[in-house]
Amino acid sequence: MRSLLSLLAATGLLAGLVTPAAPATLAAAGPSLVPLAIEAPGAQAGLAGGTAPACTTPGPVVVHYTWYHCYRPSDIVAAYDLADVQTASDYGAGQTIVLVDAYGSPTAAADLQQFHDMFYPTLANPSFEQVFPQGNPQYQNTAHGVGLSGPSAAAGWAGEATLDIEWAYAIAPLAHIVLLAVPPAETEGVQGFPNLFDAISWAIDHYPAGTIFSQSFGVTEQTFEGAAAVQTARFDAVYRAGNAKGDTFLASSGDDGTTGVAKQQMESRTYPHPTVGWPASSPDVTAVGGTQLQYGWTWAPTSDTPFLSSGPNPAYFAYTTSGTSEVVWNESWLPAASGGGPSAIYPRPAWQSSVAPVIGANARGVPDLAWNAAVNGGVLVYTSFYPNVNRVGWHIYGGTSAASPQVAGLIALANAQQATAHEPPIGDVAPLLYSATWTGAFTDIVPVTEGTAASGNLADNTLWQYNADGSVSAGPVPGHAVLAGWDMGTGFGSPIGGPFVADLRAARNALP
Repeated sequence: MRSLLSLLAATGLLAGLVTPAAPATLAAAGPSLVPLAIEAPGAQAGLAGGTAPACTTPGPVVVHYTWYHCYRPSDIVAAYDLADVQTASDYGAGQTIVLVDAYGSPTAAADLQQFHDMFYPTLANPSFEQVFPQGNPQYQNTAHGVGLSGPSAAAGWAGEATLDIEWAYAIAPLAHIVLLAVPPAETEGVQGFPNLFDAISWAIDHYPAGTIFSQSFGVTEQTFEGAAAVQTARFDAVYRAGNAKGDTFLASSGDDGTTGVAKQQMESRTYPHPTVGWPASSPDVTAVGGTQLQYGWTWAPTSDTPFLSSGPNPAYFAYTTSGTSEVVWNESWLPAASGGGPSAIYPRPAWQSSVAPVIGANARGVPDLAWNAAVNGGVLVYTSFYPNVNRVGWHIYGGTSAASPQVAGLIALANAQQATAHEPPIGDVAPLLYSATWTGAFTDIVPVTEGTAASGNLADNTLWQYNADGSVSAGPVPGHAVLAGWDMGTGFGSPIGGPFVADLRAARNALP
């Protein structure tokens, strides 16, 4: 999958600029095996016409974002009905969450402590460790360049890692948080996967049963080429070993809708047909797609031109300050959308037979469920790594790599309740999702039209594209429709904390 963090850097948006340099194009300026993290464009110093900012970050350096909304842990806890679950689960105490990322971050522990001090100051300090089973590359500074790995990729991965640990922690703040850092960064293909899966195997053996692994990386299935089944089978065996032990594996479904990056020309090409990403497509993994949570606001676009020469176009980013809803994640201004579709590698597992008519083929369908992945409506992340290229302070992040670690935190809360009741850990989540009896446990994501612009027709996960005049329109690779019930953009929808944990535990405890 392409790195949209790199895409924004290429268009000037990550540098704090608010005008696109040109119609957005695929960038080869960062790792493609994620980060699937996306950072919001830089804040604006002035607020036009007295407009109240959509997001104001915590101090000590307060930053105002005029049009981009943001969430603190308390917002997500309220929106997803997590408060009682956190309390009943002792905030995940006794559970372990492993976040798998290339390179890690030199300031991971300090940044997580800052996050704790801001949002959970009355709880014990974070239980955190960063481990390097394959060795620590010890990057002191990042390098400018077009490399897909090494120092030129380190800042992107550090952002990904920081997002992962802070927002797994946000949901389960007394869980043991592990950053599993592995060099080198994978690019489209298989070059770095053996190291990565050796590290995951080490973690399966090292950490207790019921450990939850969150993976915010992906490659287009077709980049495995003719040996796909053989190559992925080696890695799936690692997942199966963990599942047999009671561990859980989650993976972000991707940020490009159905558009997949190819290996050609430093991964600047895309496939002309719909694709999905791996490892999200593995039947041994639970795939987490993306929604856009609009919590206390409602988007109301009247234009399909996101940016003017002066900055963000108010007609595109217009919103009302009322209402709460959740829609499929498809932000045409980035562009980015929830990954999903039928696998080209795996046949449909028996446990997905109930959704076979939606998949429409003998294929594994992705994703299984979803969570907020929006950038306009992203989560606050504190970073201090590599100050030569990254502003120290609070940032807004999104992407399906914001969704997966939060779901990992939710599973940790469920496991904590299982442990208290002397029941086994949840383990492999995906099969349970299709066998459980759900009673108000999901917010079903259905088609929604917001505003009057075409961008506001949120009905599928087709990736949008920029046109020469600065407007956006639906891209050439068709997406999959959002449907009542399960669909290949948001799965079953987003979990509602209390009912979801209760029903998931019931499904697990009904197994032999």
